[in-house]
Amino acid sequence: MTPEPSALVGLARRQFLGRASGSLGTLALASLLDPGFAKAAPIAPAFLTKAVRAKRVIYLFQSGGPPQQDLFDYKPYLDQVHGEETPASVFNGQRLTGMTAGQSSFPVAKSIFKFKQHGNSGAWISEVMPHLASVADELCFVKSLHTTAINHDPAITYLQTGFQIAGRPSIGAWMSYGLGSENENLPAFVAMLSGKGDQPLYDRLWGAGFLPSVHQGVRFRSGEDPVLFLKNPEGFSTELRRKTLDHLGALNRLRLNAVGDPEIETRIAQYELAYRMQTAVPELADVSDEPENTFDLYGADAKKPGTYAYNMLIARRLSERGVRFVQLFHRGWDTHNGLPNQLRQRCKDTDQATAGLIKDLKQRGLLDETLVVWGGEFGRTVYCQGDLGPNNYGRDHHPRCFTMWLAGGGMKPGISYGATDDFSYNIAANPVSVHDLHATLLHQLGVDHERMTFKFQGRDYRLTDVEGKVVRDLLA
Repeated sequence: MTPEPSALVGLARRQFLGRASGSLGTLALASLLDPGFAKAAPIAPAFLTKAVRAKRVIYLFQSGGPPQQDLFDYKPYLDQVHGEETPASVFNGQRLTGMTAGQSSFPVAKSIFKFKQHGNSGAWISEVMPHLASVADELCFVKSLHTTAINHDPAITYLQTGFQIAGRPSIGAWMSYGLGSENENLPAFVAMLSGKGDQPLYDRLWGAGFLPSVHQGVRFRSGEDPVLFLKNPEGFSTELRRKTLDHLGALNRLRLNAVGDPEIETRIAQYELAYRMQTAVPELADVSDEPENTFDLYGADAKKPGTYAYNMLIARRLSERGVRFVQLFHRGWDTHNGLPNQLRQRCKDTDQATAGLIKDLKQRGLLDETLVVWGGEFGRTVYCQGDLGPNNYGRDHHPRCFTMWLAGGGMKPGISYGATDDFSYNIAANPVSVHDLHATLLHQLGVDHERMTFKFQGRDYRLTDVEGKVVRDLLA
């Protein structure tokens, strides 16, 4: 026999509030069991602030390490010293990867691409991103990011979780935990992949770590079924599925009463969310209802599932439906050799759709409340990896400085913050750490990064670990 809803809500209230002292993350899980619960709950977590500028995030993660000096960090001095040995004073004893540490020569490689200033802001943008240049005045460039990791996996893990070693919650999971969902029929956190590259991307990059697993990202796949097993098997009606879930829920609740394991609550909530997603996801993934001028913005590839452009359009559709955190991972930015051709292809894949997203959000009145983030896990070296030719070069990993940009969500538009030296190798002004970036993103969503914690194995953890400050110069 299925317990009465009121009994379930009472159980959820007692256990959730007893264990988590009013955390909004646990209230969000309770609301999946009973959508009316969160509205009725009088408790407001202490980590929420009144300074809410953004309601949701679209994070465009460019996996592999985009070369900042070929895209946004214009360095005309490199034309003068092209082919010369990089001075020892530039290296300053910094470590190199095993891929170039054994090189006998470290010649400076200028960018072969032309740069121009764009918009009223005068932002320097490379010729390989002409579409992005058209929205230059919407962008907030941060040219002084730095990280501690020099190889892909720890560097990506650091950007996604605030720690180089796997096991901690991803940034999207923290957002779900802290802010919950605005749409009970869709996940709070969705991840999508596109592109090809040598670096694998693991499910843990959008995982929940030690948070309740309900906060992990749901990966939307390319093809006819973005989420596997949402469709009923042949001969299995919706009514029968509903009855099956009711009986399964009753069994899970019996076990929950016996052992009090919070993961059982998560399992119940996920079953219910999957049931509601059966209607919401197919409608979401069907872009045939979009007018033709939408595809003029994003490009023709937006009609092809699995492409970056299609994922960008789905990201907008998810965001306008209230999904809290959407993350796109695009692979192929690891340019150790043959950089010019690889970079042209990556920009061809992504430039129009990225600019199209900014324009689309703005024309729909969504940009002010949606924080868009673009960037990779680190930058690239000024010196050439391998042979330096007149039209060909490669660049190694470089954690000391790299460029990201943000748009919307209360960020200051049309600025370039921070600076690097003439070689785009060391930070010259206003360094911004990964924890600073995370603190700033959380701040814009109304979260105090120092107070949003989760106790695990006797310690209070947070996304920004024990560091991080809000970079207020970036805020509008």
